Amino acid sequence: MKVRGVALWRAILLAVVVALIAAGAWTWYDWARFARTPLTIPSGVQSIDVARGTSFKNLVRELRARGATTASPLYWRVLATEMHAAGHLHAGEYALRPGMTPRDLLRDMALGKVVQHYFTIVEGWTFAEFRRVLATVPTLTHDMTEVDDADLMKRLGAEGDEPEGRFLPETYAYIKGDPESAIMKRAHDAMTRLLDAEWPRRAPDLPLASPYEALILASIVEKETGRADERPRIAGVFVRRLQQRMLLQTDPSVIYGLGAAYDGNIHKSDLTTDTPYNTYTRVGLPPTPIALPGRAAIQAALHPESGKSLYFVARGDGSHVFSDTLEEHNRAVACYQLKRCK
Repeated sequence: MKVRGVALWRAILLAVVVALIAAGAWTWYDWARFARTPLTIPSGVQSIDVARGTSFKNLVRELRARGATTASPLYWRVLATEMHAAGHLHAGEYALRPGMTPRDLLRDMALGKVVQHYFTIVEGWTFAEFRRVLATVPTLTHDMTEVDDADLMKRLGAEGDEPEGRFLPETYAYIKGDPESAIMKRAHDAMTRLLDAEWPRRAPDLPLASPYEALILASIVEKETGRADERPRIAGVFVRRLQQRMLLQTDPSVIYGLGAAYDGNIHKSDLTTDTPYNTYTRVGLPPTPIALPGRAAIQAALHPESGKSLYFVARGDGSHVFSDTLEEHNRAVACYQLKRCK
């Protein structure tokens, strides 16, 4: 009886050990499956925000609340420990990509691989348009909304400068929660660096006294044409008119000067009423840029195409007809503007 009792207990113990090993093996297998199985990304959910100070427990709770995972918090804790990521997860916004596994997500968080957002300043925007669009971006912190232009420039370290034209149109990366002033600062600094670098390389004998005057001319070129092949040619026309003390007679400058009074059409009274931006009544450049010019327009202003053309008129298809004489120009106007081609 005693021998049979010992054998029974040994059998029971063996069965328990086998059961524990089987349970452990299954648990390990289930945990490994969890670590490599893609998360369930709810429809319309593209990211998760991890606020500064968020505990690992609350992070997993948030993922479970969103339906991204049904796994035990213990599984997540073991995975984080195995990856040496526990206690080293960075705050920020993280993408929830299709096919992303728990391991992928924790790796991103450990590396601080936050979502990059992008804001593009469009060539030819006015500064007012730039401010208006920037203020609508929901992923930015809007710290300049109540700041007027003068104070804004002061905060950017450019006190006394007019803001128009001084922000380089490009695409700027940022992360959620960044202040809009950071994008303004980068765009302002980028334009300053560009002008500082390109002004010394300008073509000789330009009728421009400073980088700022180059910026003004570039803004006019930017508004006159969207065609890359025409920018240097149009810049050449304006440079020759400046050299000969001719009126620039550029409509975009007149429109800029009209501001909110512009109704979509330029009237005869708009061309005859003298304002600082009316290049039909005043010789030389307007007092400030009239838009935010891009790199190509700045290059065109600093390296205009040589030639004899003093006039151009729009064909109506985005391109222009260039003329050397007023007589040729009048014929082009009659043909392309008045539809009286001969």
